[in-house]
Formats: sequence, C-alpha cells, structure tokens
Amino acid sequence: MPSLQVINHPVVADKVRRLRDVTTSNADFLRLAGEISRFVAYEAFRETPVTVTTVDTPVLKGAPAVRIDTEYLIVPILRAGLGMSPAVQEVLPHHRVCLVGLRRNETTLKPDVYLDGLPESLTGVHVVLCDPMLATGGSLVCVLDMLRARGAGDVTVLCLIAAQPGVDYVFSQHPDVAIVAAALDAELNDVGYITPGLGDAGDRLFGPPAR
Repeated sequence: MPSLQVINHPVVADKVRRLRDVTTSNADFLRLAGEISRFVAYEAFRETPVTVTTVDTPVLKGAPAVRIDTEYLIVPILRAGLGMSPAVQEVLPHHRVCLVGLRRNETTLKPDVYLDGLPESLTGVHVVLCDPMLATGGSLVCVLDMLRARGAGDVTVLCLIAAQPGVDYVFSQHPDVAIVAAALDAELNDVGYITPGLGDAGDRLFGPPAR
C-alpha cells in the first residue's frame, strides 16, 4: 500500500518556515536542510529492525541494548539531494552512498539522466532516496524505475517538501514506496514548481550553476 508520512512537529514546522523564506542565505539554507533531514530520517526509520544485544557501560557489564544491523543504500538525487544525505548518513549507522544525477528539461519538465552511479545489481537492498523537492514526481519515478530494474528491495523516499500532485503520480507508478516529508504543499505552478514551495532547492543550497 502507498505510504506517505508528513512530519507533524512544531520544531520542524518552524525550520521549514525559515527554509522557505526568500531572505534565507545559502549557508543558512544548507544548515536548515540538514537539520530537517535529520528529523525526517528519525521518523522514517522509527520501525527499523533491531537486534537485541548487550553493552558494557562504565558502571555495568552486559546492560540491555539494541543494535541496527541493516545496511542502507543512500542515494541523493543530484544536485539538491547532497543537501540531505550527510544528515541521513549520520542517522543510519550502516550505509553506502551512490549518486544519481538528473537535470530537468525546462521545456518538457521531464528528467534527463547525466550520472548513473547505481550498482548493476541491487537485489534485496533497502534504498533511501534523498529528493528535497518532490514536485511533478518525474525525477523520482525515473530513479525508481532504475532501482526496480536492478531488483532493489524496500525504497524509502525522504523529502523536505512534497507536492500532492507529485505524490499521487509517484504512487500511481510505484505504489509500494514509502515517502516521508517535512511538509506537503497542495499545488504546482504552471512551470512545475511547488507552490508555495521554496524555489529551486539546488540553487538555494549551492547557488546557481555555472552557465
């Protein structure tokens, strides 16, 4: 079944407000994106499997504890996904990172793949996609198609802001993915940007690309 979770927390909502603000600097935007990504990852993996074990503390040997053994493949969608992935890496103790690079064709609004850093086989691998802005859903579906073609297992998508039309499109193509977002906006404008959104996440993280 499709799974969409939108974080409901006042601290996250306040950080999203500052992220949206047109006056927020690139440096502050990057910091806020990382902070929000950490919250999103905490919620996304609340039910992650654990192994019961013990730990020796300074005052007690064999204290009860749990351990996460699952290895996750973290895939930031370039370039904006790089603003999320370091925080997600901090949350998940066992991980690999592979990159996928997409650029939006401003005429068709469809994605063009310019970097495919995924392994040829992903059989059974739990993948974590970092996609700050789920707008039309075209880029995300493109990457999900690539993952499924290589046999990926569970896929969790982490977003800063998602738009309902994009969420609906993703679920129409890949109903088995889980999407966790810090905020959900209702609409897209006539050029496919999330409204109210926050603009171009890549530009706000790193500045406009070289022409």
